[in-house]
Amino acid sequence: MIGPVTTDASALRRRPAQRRSAERVQRMLDACADILDEAGYDGLSTTRVAQRADVAIGSIYQFFPDKKAIAQELALRNLDRFGERVAWALAGGDFAYWYDTVGTVLEIFVDMHRTVPGFRVLRFGDIADVHLLDVSAENNAVVADRLRALLVEAFEVPDTPDFARALAVAVEAADAVLKLAFRDVPGGDPALLAEVERLIRGYLAHHLEPG
Repeated sequence: MIGPVTTDASALRRRPAQRRSAERVQRMLDACADILDEAGYDGLSTTRVAQRADVAIGSIYQFFPDKKAIAQELALRNLDRFGERVAWALAGGDFAYWYDTVGTVLEIFVDMHRTVPGFRVLRFGDIADVHLLDVSAENNAVVADRLRALLVEAFEVPDTPDFARALAVAVEAADAVLKLAFRDVPGGDPALLAEVERLIRGYLAHHLEPG
C-alpha cells in the first residue's frame, strides 16, 4: 500500500525571522539556480553562491550547512511552485475526468524546464540525491503524492491505494520519457513530449476508467 508522503518543511538550519533575512535567503536560492544553469551541480559551491548572491559566506552558513542543503531548499521551492501552478490550472480548467489533466500538468512541467532558472538541471532534486525532497521517500514519490492530493481535492477522486499506486507509476514513467525528451534537445523533443502525454493519459484512463 502506498500511503501519504510528506516533505521536510525546509532544508534551512533556521528560518529567517525578518523580511530582510527572508529576502537574502531567496537571493541565495536564485544564485544557486543561476550557477546550476552555468556549471551544473558539480560546479555548485557555498562560496560561489555567496559571491553570486553578494552575501558574506557566514550568511550562507547561518542558514545552510552545505551546498546540498541549498539545492534541497531550491528543489522544495520548485515543488511548491509546480504545485501552485497545477492547483491554479485544475481550478480554472474544464476537464471531463481527472486524468484529462495530464496534458496540462505536463505543459506546466515543460514550461518550468524551459523558463525557470536551475530547473532543467535540478528539477526536483535527483541530481543531488534521490531523497532530496524528503529523507523517507524518493523524490518521484513526493511529486506523485503532491499531485495525488491536488487531484483528490479538485475532483473528489476516491483516495485509494490503487489511485496512489497508479499515480506513482505514472510519475515514474513520465520522468523517464521526459528525461529522454530533453536529453539531446534543450527545449524538449516535440515528438517525445507528445508521446509521454499519450502514454500517461492512456495508462491512467485504462487503469482507472470511471464506472
